[in-house]
Amino acid sequence: MLSELSIKNFAIIEALSISFEKGLTVLTGETGAGKSIIIDAIHLLVGGRGSAEFVRHGEEKAEIEGLFQINEDHPCHSKAFEFGIEIEEGMVILRRDISRSGKSVCRINGKLVTISTLREVGSTLVDIHSQHEHQDLMDESRHLLLLDQFGFEEISHSQAEYQEVFHRYEQTSQKLKSLSENEQKTAHRLDLIQFQFDEIQKAKLKLNEDEQLFEEKRKLANFERVFEAVQSSYNALTGEQKGLDWISMVMGHLEDAAALDSSYKEIYESVMNSFYHLEDASRTLRNELDGLEYDPQRLNEIEERLNEINQLKRKYGKTIEEILEYAAKIEEEIETLQNKETHIGQLEKQLTSIKKDLTIEAQVLTELRKRWADKLTSLIHNELKELYMAKTVFEIRFESFLPHFSKNGVDHVEFYISTNPGEPLKPLSKIASGGELSRIMLALKSIFSRHQGVTSIIFDEVDTGVSGRVAQSIAEKIYNVAVDSQVLCISHLPQVAAMADTHLFISKVTEGGRTKTSVSPLSFEEKIKEIGRMISGAEITDLTKKHAEELLFLASENKKIEKLPN
Repeated sequence: MLSELSIKNFAIIEALSISFEKGLTVLTGETGAGKSIIIDAIHLLVGGRGSAEFVRHGEEKAEIEGLFQINEDHPCHSKAFEFGIEIEEGMVILRRDISRSGKSVCRINGKLVTISTLREVGSTLVDIHSQHEHQDLMDESRHLLLLDQFGFEEISHSQAEYQEVFHRYEQTSQKLKSLSENEQKTAHRLDLIQFQFDEIQKAKLKLNEDEQLFEEKRKLANFERVFEAVQSSYNALTGEQKGLDWISMVMGHLEDAAALDSSYKEIYESVMNSFYHLEDASRTLRNELDGLEYDPQRLNEIEERLNEINQLKRKYGKTIEEILEYAAKIEEEIETLQNKETHIGQLEKQLTSIKKDLTIEAQVLTELRKRWADKLTSLIHNELKELYMAKTVFEIRFESFLPHFSKNGVDHVEFYISTNPGEPLKPLSKIASGGELSRIMLALKSIFSRHQGVTSIIFDEVDTGVSGRVAQSIAEKIYNVAVDSQVLCISHLPQVAAMADTHLFISKVTEGGRTKTSVSPLSFEEKIKEIGRMISGAEITDLTKKHAEELLFLASENKKIEKLPN
């Protein structure tokens, strides 16, 4: 849920901090007070399109920040992980700054992200629905996804089995397509990879060869310094400095001392062991000096070989291992192209077999979707009946792509509806009446809110064009949605305001020649006054107050009634 919202220098808002609670929060106020501006701020916070026009006049940037609290299995976790964003203790902080130039800076839990990343993460947290907002439910390309979400527990297993076969189908189709290309293209490809294979084979590469050559090159490059150091060491031990002779002399003197006093025996043995170790070292140094030979021609050979290897690396791989792997791959392709007709026949047989399996899996998936579509249709009719649209007909239509396949199956799904008897069913996206559309969307949202995993649902004046008993049914339906999700609702209906768990009043004042927006939670007495204003307009009479009290009483009674699952 959205717990805290901070807005600074946004439109007519100078600075505003709002705390939100669970359940249904209704925002009311006079026209122009800034209700929709708050929703606009949330929309930008979750990746909506922004511009410099949102920055308060005379300020350099607008700042919007929101704190969301989510549970462990919320889909936001996997989406955040995908973008390398850490979530601790179930808290997600979104922040967006918009500068006077129109540039946006976005952050999620302190990490800088792109607007597209903000939008993807934000879509798991907030779903904003307004009279003019283009929503998932109005987008026919999203209807299949919504149906799959509704029947997720069953459909997801069937879909996974289908996609496993579809992956094999795509791979085999691509191989067959590549082999079936025109002869000229195939010949060019064969010439190219044959040349590449011959070039690699001619080089006779060995694993780790380059590393060994680099080591040998390093030794040759440092030959003079190494030779001088080894020779000086040998001379110090056996030459004019006679290091070993001096140690031998020390050993002789200590041997005499140890014979007279046993306390010198240990140091004598230590010197004696050191002498023999150094004597072995001097012989090793002698052998090394005999073997050290500088060969400038060998250094040139190493340079040429390394240059040859580097040329191959630039073409075929970053390492010798990758080059050899590439050679093995194209060797297989050469064999396939040289025996093209045989391989085409084999692939065609494989593809026919896979296609049969894929068709079966697609049919199973379609039948499962149709069963869940029937369940969804029944639920929607029940919802519409409660919204006084009992004669409305809702239908989920299927169209098959067979013999063509896609990642999600062979089904095109679209929601159709007829709101009046005798009228033909039309696509949901073609419904134009504001009042009818509000109820249809609310019926669908009541069902889908439980299957979309969204933390917060926002209704921005979705109750336009309704009144009387329809308004009361909408109020109850919005409240029912809020039982399972946090709902923020801007409304002009007193029936909706009466059902609120939290009622926030939006007002604006003028200070120093500038307009400011403020938000305040209403007490029970203040609720009566505000609902009375919504009923009658500017003038609040005793009768409108009594009517407001009655609405609040009825709302309280309705909340106590145990609602059946939608």
